[in-house]
Amino acid sequence: MAAMNVVRMRVKAGREPAFLKFHEDRAIEPLKGMRSLRLVKTGEREYLVLGDWENMDALVAARPAMIAMLDSFRDDLDDLGGGLGVTDPRSGEVVLNRTA
Repeated sequence: MAAMNVVRMRVKAGREPAFLKFHEDRAIEPLKGMRSLRLVKTGEREYLVLGDWENMDALVAARPAMIAMLDSFRDDLDDLGGGLGVTDPRSGEVVLNRTA
């Protein structure tokens, strides 16, 4: 069954160009089982990173690599508050997928 991960983050002022460039340039091929990556701007300096995966096992196996990528730009992110740190991640199996 397909899976997705969604990570909310807020970029520090003045760091958006580097943040966007990182996501444009990063290869997703090393993340085995990742089918697509989307970056959605949801507010002032706030973004969602959405990953579409073949299945939950592939997503789980890729977590160490995803954390390593995050570590490479962690200093560019603001703390989200409420004890979250710099990211608010979620992941799970896709239970409904509709397309036009």
